[in-house]
This record gives sequence, structure tokens and C-alpha cells, in this order.
Amino acid sequence: MQFGRSKDLVGLDIGDSSIKVVELKELGRGRGWEVQSMAHEPLPPEAIVDGAIMDAGLVVDTLQRIWSQRRIKNKRVATGLSGHSVIIRRINLPAMGEQELAEQIRWEAEQYIPFNIQEVSLDYHVLEGSSLAGEGNMDVILVAARKEKIDDYTSVISQAGLEPVVVDVGTFAALNCLEANYAAEMPGHAALIDIGASVTSIAILQNGVSVFWRDIQIGGNQYTATLQRELNLSREQADAAKRMETVEGVSMEQVATILASVNDDLCHEIHRTVDFVKAFAGTETPLQAILLTGGGARLPGLQDALGKQFGVRVDMLDPFRKVRLPSRLEGQFAETGPETAVAVGLALRKAGDR
Repeated sequence: MQFGRSKDLVGLDIGDSSIKVVELKELGRGRGWEVQSMAHEPLPPEAIVDGAIMDAGLVVDTLQRIWSQRRIKNKRVATGLSGHSVIIRRINLPAMGEQELAEQIRWEAEQYIPFNIQEVSLDYHVLEGSSLAGEGNMDVILVAARKEKIDDYTSVISQAGLEPVVVDVGTFAALNCLEANYAAEMPGHAALIDIGASVTSIAILQNGVSVFWRDIQIGGNQYTATLQRELNLSREQADAAKRMETVEGVSMEQVATILASVNDDLCHEIHRTVDFVKAFAGTETPLQAILLTGGGARLPGLQDALGKQFGVRVDMLDPFRKVRLPSRLEGQFAETGPETAVAVGLALRKAGDR
């Protein structure tokens, strides 16, 4: 989904709980990239709820403050969408030419998209290699996003005096970050799990290529809500408990037990996804690695729970493995890696690429 033309873009990840901004400089001669500017600004809970912008003015003010304080001159941005307003499907079609596919894709989309086709913006990409459906077929990634949500996000960006050049999908941006930083060591069979405030996005890779994507309606907010309900806490107290901070009248054992129960729910849904992909692709090859991104990547006990569930090593994706973070930014942002992976992936985008 393109809006205008540009070369270098600033990655802008507007999440439910925070806004992440990354500006990169390509070093040339195959030396990779370096972070030029970066920001990680929290948002109050009422600003964006389940991906819906509730307080546009507050988001606009935050964006303007970031660009001013960080002295970012480039106002052209790539942003990402996720959640239930975005649908990703991998579909099988008879092999056909580009023009025929362009004419047919809208009709095909009506069969797979659970929204009124008039209310969505469509994009698609033909996957290289052989089709899972066999010879004479091709596999296509179909992406649909509600126009209303695109308009909401591009509107606050424009109101802040910025130019929305590219609207990507958060999952694809995280995959872009993974590829840029792990290109020579891409795991063959792996899961990239991005845990946001309200949604967890899963991408399954086989032979180093992403083959399936799914959003689960469990995120950091569910951990907070469960703690609130079970322990009769305020949201602020529950958020503190989720970070394993001391809360009067609450034992860490109680908190750990409740967090473990939500971890189990999330692990169960991830396991269902992996099993579905195995059946879908006709393979019994187990996962070899799990990489975590997003603000919920460090939820207490989750890394261990996933490791026990799948019997593999679970690591935080490091978006600065190949993307250089200069010393002037290390002190403030070195530990924010998983949270900024989507923003880094967005900053790697160029207008017109795929």
C-alpha cells in the first residue's frame, strides 16, 4: 500500500502502549545500516485501545514531540498495521500471468476475506518457487486491511506534519528485520513471535522462508487484565505486578502462578498454529528455533514456557545484530531490542519495494 514516492523512510511503529521510531542510514558497500535517530515513547492506556486510535490529538502530539526532540529532518515514514483489521492469507491458484492475476485477485479475495471487499485495501505478492498445491499452481500472499484503519493511522501521521509513504503489516516488518540481521544464519524451521499489547502475531518459517502467518488475540494487556481480576488490583498495580515489582498485599508467588496460566494459554495457541502448519505443508519437521519480538517478549516465564513446550532454544530477536547502534544511543536503547524490531524492519523499507 503506497502513498507517494521516497527513498529513505523513517520506521514508525504506533502500538497500543508506545510509539517506536527508527531512522537508519545505509552505510554502502555491503556494510549494512546504522541507526541515525531513535525514540521509544510510552502512550497512556486510553490513547489506543485494541489497535483503535481513541485519542488522535495525544498521538499527534507525541509524534510531533519525537520529531522535534530527536531533530529528525526526514518526515517521510513507513508505518505498520496489525490486529484483527488486517488479514493475511496464503492462497493457491492455477498458474497465470501477472495481468490475469491482477484482474482475478479481487474476486479471489472475496472468498478469503471476512470483510466487505469494498471496505478493504488489497495487496498481493506471488511467492517464488514451487507451489504447495503442486505443478501447474502458484502460491500468493493476499493481504487486506480495513480502509478505515488505514485512514485513521495515516490521518494522525499527516496531522503531525509527516508523510505516510508506506503502510506495511507489522508481521512483515518484523520478518524484514529478521532477514536483515540474520541473513546468513536464518533458521530453517522457526517461529517468529511478535507479542504486542493486545495481539500476538506468529510467522512460521520453513527452509528460511515464511509460509504462514496468524494473529492471536492474546497480548500483554491480557496478562494485566487477568492480574487485575484475580487479585483485585488497579491497572497500575497490575502492570507493576506483571513486571514482578512489589505490590502491597500481593505475593510474588501469586503473581507468578497467574502469569504462568496466561503463558500456558498463549503457548497452547502457538502450538495449535505450528501443528496446523505441519498439516498444511505436509511435513513433520519440528521447529528448530523460536525468536521473540514486541513489548511482551520479556513477559516473566514466557521464554522458559515456550522452550519447554517445543523443546527448542527461545531467543529475543536482536535488531541491532547487523544494524549498528552507535555509542551515543546504546545507553538508552541497547536493551529495547525486541520492542523496536518492527520499527527497524519498517525503516528498512523503500517506497515501491515488495
